[in-house]
Amino acid sequence: MHPAYSVLLFTTLTGAGYGLMILLCLFGAAGLVPADPLLGLIGFGLSFAMVTAGLMASTFHLGHPERAWRAVTQWRSSWLSREGVMALITYAPAGLFAMGWIFLGDTGGVWAMLGVAAAIGALVTVYCTGMIYQSLKTIRQWHNTWVTPIYMLLALATGALWFNALILAFGEGRSGFTWLSMAMLAAALTAKLGYWRGIDTAKAPRNPGHATGLGRLGKVRQWETAHTQANYVQREMGFWIARKHARKLRLYAVLAGFVLPLSLCLIETTLTGGVGAAVLAFLAAILAMAGMLIERWLFFAEAQHVVSLYYGAETA
Repeated sequence: MHPAYSVLLFTTLTGAGYGLMILLCLFGAAGLVPADPLLGLIGFGLSFAMVTAGLMASTFHLGHPERAWRAVTQWRSSWLSREGVMALITYAPAGLFAMGWIFLGDTGGVWAMLGVAAAIGALVTVYCTGMIYQSLKTIRQWHNTWVTPIYMLLALATGALWFNALILAFGEGRSGFTWLSMAMLAAALTAKLGYWRGIDTAKAPRNPGHATGLGRLGKVRQWETAHTQANYVQREMGFWIARKHARKLRLYAVLAGFVLPLSLCLIETTLTGGVGAAVLAFLAAILAMAGMLIERWLFFAEAQHVVSLYYGAETA
């Protein structure tokens, strides 16, 4: 599949934004972080900014972005529509909880209930986003049980890094939040490596014989292409990346998205807070976002749609 930059921004930004929102709401509602109005303003401001920017970016690759609102009307059958509905619903409790935190300095009682509701809404939204891809049977790399859990783990991992950085910046750093970030990163990396191993070793289930219905007659091969020039289907559905390039990019994704942030977090645990620890935490969060962009690009680039069997692909 062709990796559209708008979708890369969408999946990366909304994932981190919702991950940060979930942790702010849960730890805030539990009283495990101070209800500092400035912390609430910056934390929720960053979270809402990433979520909103990501959702807006998701419309940029549409032929008619002005019709995007119609997507939410198909929630009975479409994971894309369910994601849109949940995203809109989540704004309400999250916004109210943020208001209680910022203007009243209160995250308990009814505000805590709103925080928990917002965290659940954000988690369900992330789940729906993952299911948009996992539900597509025409792409074997996506129709995979790893896809949605990985997307949720990546969201929580990047959100945890931003959460930890903000807490440290306000002088409220606790090693537990750093270790939480590291645990989330380690879990996401383990799942991602398992996913890559799975798609590399799994046998492609379809070939031109299945596509044409002539497989019973023997091996089916393409005689000539259907077009003299590349068309839309080939550009969008038939994007192909060489395995050697994919391996190189996987290494970059692992280093930037996981190994370096983990290393910075580990160094941070040896410090007793302060500016140095906060700087390391923010650097870890920024590196992780860069790594996630590479990981998301590969997620799309390595996905092969079955329609490519009509355009020369031997398996899909």
